[in-house]
Amino acid sequence: MTAEARARIDTTVPARNWDRVRLSLVAPITIVVVVAIVCIVVAVLTSARRADEVALDHERNLLTRSIADHGERILRELESVASTAQAYRSITLTPDEEWIQRRLGLWLNQFFDHDFVFVANSSDKLIYALLGHSSVDPRWFNSILPELAPTLNFVRGRTGNTPEKAVRVASLRQKDDPKFGTRVSLIQQFLGRPAVVAAVLVLPNDRLNDGGDNKIAPIALTVRFIDEEVLSEIAGRLQLANLRKIGSTEPVPDGDNSLDLTDAYGHSLARLAWTPRQPGAEVAQSVVPFIVVALAGFALLAAIVFGYMRRTTATLAANESSMRYLAMHDSLSGLPNRNYFSDRLEALIRDIQNGGAPAAVFYIDLDHFKDVNDTLGHPVGDELIRNVTLRLRGTLREEDLVARLGGDEFAVISNLGTDTLTLQRTADRIIASLCAPYAINGHNIVIGASIGIAVIDQRTDYGRAADIMRYADMALYRAKNEGRNRACIYDAAMDADLSNRKLLENDLRRAIECGELQVHYQPIVNASGERIVGVEALCRWPHPERGNIEPAKFIPIAEHSGLIIELGEWVLRRACEEAKMWPDITVSVNVSPLQFRRLDFVDVVERILTETDLDPRRLELELTESTLLGNVETAEVAIHRLKAIGVLLALDDFGTGYSSLAYLRRFPFDKLKIDRSFVRSIERAPDAAAIVHAIVGLGRGLGMKVTAEGVETAEQHLFLRAAGVHSMQGYRFGKPGSPALISARIAAPAAWRSIESDAAAVVG
Repeated sequence: MTAEARARIDTTVPARNWDRVRLSLVAPITIVVVVAIVCIVVAVLTSARRADEVALDHERNLLTRSIADHGERILRELESVASTAQAYRSITLTPDEEWIQRRLGLWLNQFFDHDFVFVANSSDKLIYALLGHSSVDPRWFNSILPELAPTLNFVRGRTGNTPEKAVRVASLRQKDDPKFGTRVSLIQQFLGRPAVVAAVLVLPNDRLNDGGDNKIAPIALTVRFIDEEVLSEIAGRLQLANLRKIGSTEPVPDGDNSLDLTDAYGHSLARLAWTPRQPGAEVAQSVVPFIVVALAGFALLAAIVFGYMRRTTATLAANESSMRYLAMHDSLSGLPNRNYFSDRLEALIRDIQNGGAPAAVFYIDLDHFKDVNDTLGHPVGDELIRNVTLRLRGTLREEDLVARLGGDEFAVISNLGTDTLTLQRTADRIIASLCAPYAINGHNIVIGASIGIAVIDQRTDYGRAADIMRYADMALYRAKNEGRNRACIYDAAMDADLSNRKLLENDLRRAIECGELQVHYQPIVNASGERIVGVEALCRWPHPERGNIEPAKFIPIAEHSGLIIELGEWVLRRACEEAKMWPDITVSVNVSPLQFRRLDFVDVVERILTETDLDPRRLELELTESTLLGNVETAEVAIHRLKAIGVLLALDDFGTGYSSLAYLRRFPFDKLKIDRSFVRSIERAPDAAAIVHAIVGLGRGLGMKVTAEGVETAEQHLFLRAAGVHSMQGYRFGKPGSPALISARIAAPAAWRSIESDAAAVVG
């Protein structure tokens, strides 16, 4: 209303009439607006609370399903080992305790991290019990037989005392899985702790029936506690914050949620608590500004309510989609994780069994990745994983499934072809791509890759995905033991080979602990061959049953298992102790790359020298070029520390690797050692003779001593002496021998020269 219009109003109208009109118009509008705002606020809060409830129910369902899936996985792992013809023969027909300990104990306890493994006879008495890697007296567990009774009864078909809930679930699952009655996993209390107890009949699949063998066959049982490790795995997969067990009487903290973990009887086993996500509360906070803006007008309120509802729905849908994605993908690389890969592999096996195209699984393990993490830090290691992911995706086809199983392990499913040539070419292409140097944060990183391959076709009788991965793992183990940076395709002989290697690894561990190994020494003589100037320490293993085992067999096993650290330290200590018998010569000790890359290596050397009271100038450590690859900065620090102590350093096998001159300029080596392959060829290959001359000239030019290895003939001796080599070693001057033999030779050099002359004449 304008000022002129208001002036025309009769001024005699009482002011209270205007107030009454204003109240009659404003009050209803105000009430409507306030009611509308209250309704909107209530709607917002209600929707937020409902969103939180939906998210909470979703988390509870996911947690319940994950615990059940964990029990099913334990059962599949047990069945892959126990429900086989070999298990039936070794447990039922011809009991073989060693096989039981090696297969059940090794696969279930070590590879699958089960806590207990038992075998019960037809009378449901425990006849074998495995704890960790060892077999224990099953009578120790008689007291817990009642705890295993529900599981045993169910597998035997005695469902009279089985909980109604378990019978109902079993009847439903029997429709989809006809052999379900011969296998079961129950969540129950075991030794006072919640655990998954799984059991299967020790019968091959073709022997399963409704009676007869099913009633008298042994039963294999396994126990896996639902401990912090299991909860941590589930929490990481489901993105549940602070998932943990709490006491039965402990109050649940504000804001947290809990779930009672019950057995088939409905008895509470434990309470699980976690901090749930609250997407509704987050969304409610985000719409507060819109509610404030709504005060400007009722018309705008409807639009705000509509926008809020739309955003709430979108947020809930995005959260659910994000949770599904995170549960099936690796957060670092973005690749599918182990769960997704296992599901796809199970589906692929079923498809191939129904006539689908054959495929192959490539199990990829990065060599020396742990060294990168230890020396350059986890951020560089994470970036390296991302670079590996990009190279894998660039090397393989879009239809190939690439997954990260965890740590430095990847897996690929490909149907490109299953013939040996195609598989090998594909693996070689992957290895070549992954082995090329990486430039990350100013570091030039070189790693390797080993691949195990398992083929799946209609002739394959591997069973489940766990079996396929186990065979691919065997092939990977073979690839690593054959020198790494290669691929191997699984064949049946690998099973026995892996068992033999594991037995040899256990024997080697015991030999190190019990001092059954020996150190022999090969003489290193001056250029004329008349005087011993040093010895090289070489480890020997006289096995009490297998006889003398060659270093070429047990050294790779020691490196693969990590025993090389203990073995190398033992040889170094023994060499330093025995070197005191020969005060005028040096003792050379080979150092493994794994041993040298440990951060405490220099401290170990210094401690051994102090404890053995050996002059550091008499100890010579032999390193290979592979020890320095990808580890230049850390190696330089360690080498300068060793030189400060007074230890001598030799670059072994020079000429067979990269032969980088940068190593000779950067690292203060005292000696170059010419590899035996060049010495062996100098009499028939002019290029080998030229290489020897070049190495000698290079060493002398840099002020280093030069030693030739593998000298066997007088002609080689004369050539190397004329070339300017400072010292030599080889069968011409003596094979490796005991400390007593070296002492005798030093005491009477003339007699040994006569023997060597005779031997040289025979060789000539």
